[in-house]
Amino acid sequence: MRIVFLGAPGVGKGTQADRVMNQFGWPKISTGDLLREAVRNQTPLGLEAKKSMDAGKLVPDTVVIGMVREKLADRACKGGFVLDGFPRTVAQAEELSNIIRGQGLKLDRVVNFRVSREDVVKRLSGRRSCPRCQSVFHVDFAPPKVDGQCDRCGGSLVQRSDDKPETIEARLKVYDEQTAPLISYYEQKGELSHLDGTGQMDQVYGRLLSLLSGLGPQ
Repeated sequence: MRIVFLGAPGVGKGTQADRVMNQFGWPKISTGDLLREAVRNQTPLGLEAKKSMDAGKLVPDTVVIGMVREKLADRACKGGFVLDGFPRTVAQAEELSNIIRGQGLKLDRVVNFRVSREDVVKRLSGRRSCPRCQSVFHVDFAPPKVDGQCDRCGGSLVQRSDDKPETIEARLKVYDEQTAPLISYYEQKGELSHLDGTGQMDQVYGRLLSLLSGLGPQ
């Protein structure tokens, strides 16, 4: 199954994409992870991307589309995938359509996670990440066993620059202006489903499984 997860930063689509990947085996393609890896490795594309990420702006399409195109060509994606964080603009959505159509395939569903703006800010500002193994925690909802220390590898947890309060509003403004139009775009194509992203993670995942079960064989 080929799925796109939409929604503002902090709605929980990355967490749910991980759970779908673990249960069904469909690779999760997260442009955020791809870009952070490039930044961490200080590749030319990573250095270019970092300027935009630190300012709460979208990374240039030329950087993101190239990474996604390469990932979708991987054999592991032939049986399905979950795209988390891409597309973020209508132009990217059109390019994604071209890429998938070129493989003789099509999207099965676009899922739009809906959460109040107040909850989004709370979720993002409390998030803590491990630079070493990329694990993510939350000071309120999913705290580490030892404060400031990753449960998985023992590394020191940090607050990403794009999760700091001064950057969150800039990220949400960019979403409203450039990414929210994707909702209308995919509605017009008949590919969109809305999902209530509020509540506990298990509750949201239960709603997501119910939605996916109505789309055909897993």
